[in-house]
Amino acid sequence: MKTYDAIVIGGGPAGMTAALYLLRSEVSLAFVEKLSSGGQMLQTEKIENYPGFPDGILGYELADLLEKQVQNWKTEDFFHYRDEVRTIEPSLDGSGYHKVQVGDEWIAARTVIVCSGSAYRKLGVAGELRLLGKGVSYCALCDGNFFRDQVVAVVGGGNSALEEALYLARLVKKLYLIHRRDEFRGTKCYQDKCFAHPKIEVLRSTVVNEILGEHAVSGISVKNLKTGEDTTVDLDGVFMFVGFQPQGGFLPDQLDKDAQGFVVTDAEMRTNIKGLYAAGDIRSKMCRQVATAVGDGATAANSALTYLENYE
Repeated sequence: MKTYDAIVIGGGPAGMTAALYLLRSEVSLAFVEKLSSGGQMLQTEKIENYPGFPDGILGYELADLLEKQVQNWKTEDFFHYRDEVRTIEPSLDGSGYHKVQVGDEWIAARTVIVCSGSAYRKLGVAGELRLLGKGVSYCALCDGNFFRDQVVAVVGGGNSALEEALYLARLVKKLYLIHRRDEFRGTKCYQDKCFAHPKIEVLRSTVVNEILGEHAVSGISVKNLKTGEDTTVDLDGVFMFVGFQPQGGFLPDQLDKDAQGFVVTDAEMRTNIKGLYAAGDIRSKMCRQVATAVGDGATAANSALTYLENYE
């Protein structure tokens, strides 16, 4: 079994930042990412709120820059595993190595930083899974071009829903922005842009009952929560942005998590298991942004380095 000083799980902004800090400190590192590095940045057209880019930056461009920076610091003690983490067997008393199964291989390290992120949550209505990929989508950047000059709906009230609605509005003929509350949670600047956009019609206090269509989306059934009225809206596609769920099926049962399954940490990214840290969207926290993920990754790496120094 190969052993390392640290293992970083996940190649989003938190994972790449943690890897960068660890590599600069010349520790042996295993970096585990089954797909392309970048995480949800790869599904974001333009990031406008990352410091240092006053005109914004495309998601894939920022991902490429971060990956290049990590590669510039890689050493002979750096190994990139391109496979899926299946399980973690922690050293609960902190005296040994944490064991991680990557594919069919086991590796181990004194410290592990989990940066596996989160995925878009399903709405849970009839027709959603049946019509997935046939008009139902969770990624405007991935699928928006399929709906040029058509009619679509975006469901959600946070930043993701508003940002994706603005992106889609450049492509489609008409867009319904559907939120179950009167007030939106997203940043006011995004709200103002959506509410003023000539292609966007906002449906407040409205929920989706069902997604309609046999072989492709043909419409949705919605209910106005104030009047109780059910209405059918004819459209070609539905984009869901109703929150996130943790990507942590491999995490050990002994790890403290919140009610939604996100990992509980302190301000230094330490979990209840010594030598095991969490950073980025997998953490239990309010704000999930690239900027906060980068900060989490740097903090987790610093905590891991301190732990290694004290252990030695």
